[in-house]
Amino acid sequence: MSTSYSAGAFNFAMLLLRFGVGVLMMHHGYQKLVGFGDMQHKFVNFLGLGQTISLSLVVFAEFFCSLFLIIGLFTRLSVIPLIITMSVALFQAHKGDFFGDGQAAALYLCAYLCILTVGPGKISVDGMSGK
Repeated sequence: MSTSYSAGAFNFAMLLLRFGVGVLMMHHGYQKLVGFGDMQHKFVNFLGLGQTISLSLVVFAEFFCSLFLIIGLFTRLSVIPLIITMSVALFQAHKGDFFGDGQAAALYLCAYLCILTVGPGKISVDGMSGK
């Protein structure tokens, strides 16, 4: 029952975290990408830039940034749009309801903040390139 861990275990855990939240969030982004035409007039205008631009930014974050997150490319940079998206989802769309409708957004937000803090690990493009 030791509390120590190896560097390999840490790197594998970061791979699992990146892959898990990346694939799950990418699915959300893909649904928005495929249904873009139907959603663009019903989407929340969270930046005051219009519903279409707001939805475009969310699709970019949820789909494309998640793809970068999965492979570990520009990892810390790619989680910033995801953190912003989940913050808006949690605090504006779900009105800060951490234990109700906003629970998934809160979990994603925590995972993205962890990735931003510790980085992608060595089992990533960033880690293999020495970034």
